Amino acid sequence: MLELRHLRTLIALRDAGSLVEAAERVHLTQSALSHQIKDLEERLGSPLFLRKSRPVEFTRAGQRLLTLAEQVLPQVRMAERDLARLAGNEQGRLHMAIECHSCFQWLMPTIDHFRNHWPEVEVDIPSGHNFDPLPALAREQLDLVITADPQPLPGIHYEPLFRYEGLLAVAKQHRLASRPWITPSDLAEETLITYPVEHSRLDVFSQFLDPAGIRPKEVRTAELTIMMMQLVASGRGVCALPNWALTEYLERDYVRGVALGEEGMWSTLFAAIREDSREAPWMEDFLRTARETSFAVLEGIKPA
Repeated sequence: MLELRHLRTLIALRDAGSLVEAAERVHLTQSALSHQIKDLEERLGSPLFLRKSRPVEFTRAGQRLLTLAEQVLPQVRMAERDLARLAGNEQGRLHMAIECHSCFQWLMPTIDHFRNHWPEVEVDIPSGHNFDPLPALAREQLDLVITADPQPLPGIHYEPLFRYEGLLAVAKQHRLASRPWITPSDLAEETLITYPVEHSRLDVFSQFLDPAGIRPKEVRTAELTIMMMQLVASGRGVCALPNWALTEYLERDYVRGVALGEEGMWSTLFAAIREDSREAPWMEDFLRTARETSFAVLEGIKPA
C-alpha cells in the first residue's frame, strides 16, 4: 500500500508548503502529484491534509505518515550508502571549486553532512591555483565546480541544483527603494558594486544590462558580501545578489531588495562534473545532499 515515493512526496509537501512547489521538487506535474496523493488517500480511507491550506495543514493520518517518512527515508539513504561500499565503490576524490561568492551558506553544511556519511572520500576546496575552474575540471585537476555560467566542454555534465532570483540591494533611503522592480536604464546613473570577477560572469550584466545596452555610471568591487552591504547601506552604491544572500540583511532591515525587471531575473546554479563520475554512488549522494540542504537552509529558491 505504501511506497517510498509516497513518503518522499509527503516530505516535499511539508517542506514546500504547497502542491505546486512540492510537484516541482519531486519532478512531477501538479496534476500527477494530486492524482498520486488522491490514490493513496483512497487506499488508506483517510485524507492526508486539508485542501486550500497554506502552509499545508496535515491531518492526523498525514502526520503519522510524516513521522514514518522521517524514520524510514534516512535509513534507506544509509542502506544505499552501505550497499555502495559493499560493492567496492567507496573510493573517490571530491576536489571542488566555487564560482559563487555567496554559496558557502549552503555548501558548507552540505560538505559537513557528506563527510559524515562518506569519510572515505577525500573532500577538498583547493586554493591558490591560478586556473579556470571548468577547464581544470575537464583536465581532472578538479572533480566538481559550482557555477551559474555553464560552458560547453566535452565530457562535462551540468547538474542543475536550484533556481534563484537576483535582487538589487539599495539603501533604505535610496530613490529606487520603494520600487517593486526596476529597468536597466535605472542603473545608468548608479555605482554598481560587484564581486571582483569578469562582468561576463555576472548575471546583472549578462542577463540585465548587456541586452539593453546599458552601462552603470561606475563599477567598484568588494571581496565580501558584508563589505558590499556596508557600502550599499551607506549610500555608496547598489549591488545585485542572489535572493538567499540578501535574506539576513533584509530581515534586519539593513537594506532594501528590488526585483530586476518586471518578471524578475532568475538564474540556475549548476554542479559541473565529468561524465565519467556521474554514476559514482558518492557523487550521486553529494548532489542529492546539496539539493536537500539548499532547500533546507535557503529561502526563495525553486527547483531547477
